[in-house]
Amino acid sequence: MDKNYFQRRAEEVTAKMTVEEQAEQLKYDAPANEKAGLKAYNWWSEGLHGVARAGSATMFPQAIGLAAMFDDELLQKAADVTATEARAKYNAYSAHGDRDIYKGLTLWSPNINIFRDPRWGRGQETYGEDPFLTGKLGAAFVRGLQGDGEFLKTAACAKHLAVHSGPENVRHEFNAEVSQKDMEETYLYAFRELIEDARAEGVMGAYNRVNGEPSCANTYFMKRLKDWNFDGYFVSDCWAVRDFHETHKVTKTAPESAAMALKAGCDLNCGNTYLHILTALEEGLINEEDIKKACINVMRTRARLGMFEESTEFDSIPYDVVSCAEHKKVSLECAEKSMVLLKNNGILPLDRNSIKTIAVIGPNADSREALEGNYNGHADEYVTFLDGIRNAFDGRIHHSEGSALFKDRVMNLGMADDRIAEAVIAAENSDVVILCVGLNATLEGEEGDTGNEFCSGDKPDLRLPESQRKLVKAVTAVGKPVIIVDAAGSAMNTEEDCAALIHAWYPGQFGGTALANIIFGDVSPSGKLPVTFYEDADRLPEFTDYSMKNRTYRYAEENILYPFGYGLTYSKVTCSDLTYSNGSASVTVENTGGRDTDEVVQFYIKDTSPDAVKNYSLCGFKRINLKKGEKKTVTVKIEDRSFEVVHEDGTREITGKEFTLYAGISQPDELSRKLTGTETVSVKIEK
Repeated sequence: MDKNYFQRRAEEVTAKMTVEEQAEQLKYDAPANEKAGLKAYNWWSEGLHGVARAGSATMFPQAIGLAAMFDDELLQKAADVTATEARAKYNAYSAHGDRDIYKGLTLWSPNINIFRDPRWGRGQETYGEDPFLTGKLGAAFVRGLQGDGEFLKTAACAKHLAVHSGPENVRHEFNAEVSQKDMEETYLYAFRELIEDARAEGVMGAYNRVNGEPSCANTYFMKRLKDWNFDGYFVSDCWAVRDFHETHKVTKTAPESAAMALKAGCDLNCGNTYLHILTALEEGLINEEDIKKACINVMRTRARLGMFEESTEFDSIPYDVVSCAEHKKVSLECAEKSMVLLKNNGILPLDRNSIKTIAVIGPNADSREALEGNYNGHADEYVTFLDGIRNAFDGRIHHSEGSALFKDRVMNLGMADDRIAEAVIAAENSDVVILCVGLNATLEGEEGDTGNEFCSGDKPDLRLPESQRKLVKAVTAVGKPVIIVDAAGSAMNTEEDCAALIHAWYPGQFGGTALANIIFGDVSPSGKLPVTFYEDADRLPEFTDYSMKNRTYRYAEENILYPFGYGLTYSKVTCSDLTYSNGSASVTVENTGGRDTDEVVQFYIKDTSPDAVKNYSLCGFKRINLKKGEKKTVTVKIEDRSFEVVHEDGTREITGKEFTLYAGISQPDELSRKLTGTETVSVKIEK
């Protein structure tokens, strides 16, 4: 099959339709067209961490948890499972004439926006705050979704181009102002990686304006896509084109908005503003060629998915693969590798033989919602934290909800704090407490997608809700060893002292099994923070400020509770003998502790030339498994891009003459050294 085959097929199909019929195909719920051989197709499907919103499917940890694995190979495997199940469900649904929303092959994932502010509710959908990590993980996810066959297994979609990370409550009228340096250095980095390197088939715009222009008709963004040789389809965020005239006020009418988006390069409208395309045509705002060009682009994607073929290699994928044992095993492995051990005074792992009674307390202890996150599917099997502990422990378990998630009482007719006494009693009658607190997607998420009490999905601060703060204070005051398990999709500060602290994210359907395996030492924790955990939100820049100054580990000056890249294991791993040659770095890694463990070796680069990032930047990572006493050599490629600086005008070049390359199990900062008890190693590189 030659490289122009899909373009020709798209042109052939488009040529069979009138201009009116072509326009109909530019809405996400595209109708059938018998003369062109088109069946009805709904473009809107989700696959952020498993097939979403389409019934039963294997559910993986939320994207931010998948990022905490620092494992591009396993992430690609999870994406491949998602694509396989999407194909299986599509095959089965189509055979029954079901072509509804969420049941297609164009998965609007991954979300590769930079999680620049921990208050953003949708940050849980991302791969964190670092452009390099986001690019590598996002590219792996795209490759997993799309496969490497003759046809696309599913079509991935990089979203939301590009300067988009809250606040949610003003996103429909907000104008994000960003410098050319921050644009190139931070916000566009991963998009370029996904398009140039992974060949992502789709790109979705955002709701807000960027430097005055709506994201879905942003001439600067569209030029960059052209620079990167993007040849997929561009889709608006859902009902974002309507915002052009209703809230951004850059146009006056719906036909004007449709014309602006279409002429800029927005091929497909998630929403209904493109119902006005023909009116725009009549008014002379667009021409027939504009419609035809967009139609060819969307038809090319359908051709690449094999929709115009007699058959593809994916047609035989059976429904039996959905939620099969093999796929569930991958979900569990991801959950185990995603959880981050932030603190451990030696209590973990627990010795089953030395304790008789465990109190499992908290609003997230027996909560399915604490496993799911947002943009989720529905698993056919869930193991809550309480379930997991119960399955792994033969002794006595006392359970108390302890508090509501954020309301001041569990029972409507009860008094305030109506479960705290029970929680204290449970703690008093136990040898150790596992306190499961945090949030869920009703408290952090997307505007309009949550029923929260706060800021349209954003968090007001980094603290637990007041009801849970009272619970934590009361339980820790009992004096028993307390292991806090925090389920949340973002940085939190639980404030109270505890014996151990695990950040579990939203760990997917087997979160409880993964937690129990870690707590009892069957698995060593090995997740790393893909975001900085700050001490206090009030000391952060304004939420609406898109400058990177004092944001993320690359530019942060203070206010850090737990650093990016940090996470403990049950062993001790050291790095030595770092070398750099011919574009590759090698380091010796040794497990000097007493337990087998996974560890993530991290490489950072420091450039002291003008316009370099303030601190240093991640430039490589590799997850490895080490038996106790085992020594390995880890080698990673250091890309030329990692040596470049971005000037204020957005241009890139290598200006430095001497660089410092670091390798270790964390950042090379003082706080990471103190928390991990290990040193990074470094080497000077001359260019």
